[in-house]
Amino acid sequence: MNNPNTDFDTPWKDVLEIYFEDFVSFFFPQAHAGIDWNQGFEFLDKELQQVVRDAELGKRLVDKLVKIYRMAGEETWVLIHIEIQGQREIDFAERMFVYYYRIYDRYRRSVASLAVLGDDNASWRPNQFERELFDCQVSFRFPVVKLLEFKQQWSALAASRNPFATVVMAHLQALETRQNRKRRKEAKLALTKRLYEQGYQREDILNLFKFIDWLMSLPAELEQEFQQELNQYEEEKRMPYITSVERMGMEKGMIQKARESVIDALEIRFENVPSELVDEISQIQDTSLLKNLLRQAITLDSISDFQDYLNQLIKPE
Repeated sequence: MNNPNTDFDTPWKDVLEIYFEDFVSFFFPQAHAGIDWNQGFEFLDKELQQVVRDAELGKRLVDKLVKIYRMAGEETWVLIHIEIQGQREIDFAERMFVYYYRIYDRYRRSVASLAVLGDDNASWRPNQFERELFDCQVSFRFPVVKLLEFKQQWSALAASRNPFATVVMAHLQALETRQNRKRRKEAKLALTKRLYEQGYQREDILNLFKFIDWLMSLPAELEQEFQQELNQYEEEKRMPYITSVERMGMEKGMIQKARESVIDALEIRFENVPSELVDEISQIQDTSLLKNLLRQAITLDSISDFQDYLNQLIKPE
């Protein structure tokens, strides 16, 4: 029985797109107050891909560029950069600065760079980048949210109906239970029951459960136990929202999302991805394999290295 893997970037990307306003409200209330939400917002994924590709920034997980309108009526651009990682990264602040000036240079609009750190290093909290030479100075500061600090606010998280209270709770539990499978099952069940207890609508329960389910993956035998206990709970509540049929559809959706994440990562890093390789990735049904391939797509040096790695996995000698 293997220890559960934890893939943070894919579920964070999905939930951010679904609950963007809630995200800003929960983590960055000052920014939320300055945005005219009545005018809507627009994700600029393709535009950001071009900026990132030009910048050659190396490892990236979840990055979002969002077009918003300020309360004063001025159109502006907001960069939402979510870094979900399990270890300190020395060049993080520099990378935030590179994002900032690349976006400003491209659009000539005001930019707000916001960061959420989901790593497990309590002492790591970068929030500025500075350089000085011959009395020439550059100083760049950006607001940072450290998820580990929410541990001290667990009661407030449990009482909050903001979807990102659930997201933070699941993220922290996923970090804490990486080496404890049984405890992860118990925590996953408690978080899922909380969705019903909070009185979320069916669609929100399914969206947030999808996040929990992906983030807190379990070995097959514990996943079966979890499903049995959840089914019993749903029967008692007479709210069978997460049925076997729903789970099957959700799993298919997660597999498709995982495929898209691998292909997107390759396109961002290498631009030209052979159609044969895209077709090969599109045939993969194993989410664990896709999570592994996403990590390789982010870290390997070339498309050929990625193809060789994939061949070793699915075409062993």
